[in-house]
Amino acid sequence: MLAQLKNELWKLFGKKRTDIGFGAFLLAQTAMLLAFKYTRWQSDVERLLNGNGYLAAEFVSILTVSVVMLIPQIMLLMPLYATLVGGDLVAKEAEDGTLWMILSRPISRLRLLFVKWSAGIIFAVVLVLMPGGTAMGFASLLFPWKGMFMFAPGQAFCVLTAHEGLVRFIFSLLFMAVNASVMVSVAFMFSWFNMKPAAATIRALSFLFVSMVMENIPFLTATGISSSRTISNAGC
Repeated sequence: MLAQLKNELWKLFGKKRTDIGFGAFLLAQTAMLLAFKYTRWQSDVERLLNGNGYLAAEFVSILTVSVVMLIPQIMLLMPLYATLVGGDLVAKEAEDGTLWMILSRPISRLRLLFVKWSAGIIFAVVLVLMPGGTAMGFASLLFPWKGMFMFAPGQAFCVLTAHEGLVRFIFSLLFMAVNASVMVSVAFMFSWFNMKPAAATIRALSFLFVSMVMENIPFLTATGISSSRTISNAGC
């Protein structure tokens, strides 16, 4: 099974569309880092901190800039590339005709699906950890290691020490890895059916977007769905 998993990972990370996802993260992080440093974006954050009684120089740091870079990427790019790869895992093999050759080997279908799903989960974890590491690496080129500040209008205003911020940052990556794994799993489920890889990806994205819309319906929010957000805000 380990040899089969190694083969699946070799095929997965050897695809061009897999490399495109990582390349898109790197390009987006570079553009956002330069925009934060050389536009009014940084001054707006500093004004927000100073207006709330905090010294901006102590919180415009590696961790703060890393979070600023990651939030839009995780919301926009991660669902796209997670479902894109998940929808390919089985449907692309069927489309290319290689699935039948794989099934001719003395392995069960359950084992084949489990190995492919495991490869997808490993990809999902790498898809989160790689941008998290590169974000901190890029931010360290222009910003110091100090406290952490995170602001989400109407949701959170967090000011933390460097140690607390690093711990929260690491835990956030772990939770995002779980989220990415769910996205890959949903797309992987659709790829089982008789459809093209693009159709499996679109259906998985549609499922995720419908879930996001339902989470923001005021009626559902008033019945308690927003309780998790309230708890997370209190934790900040």
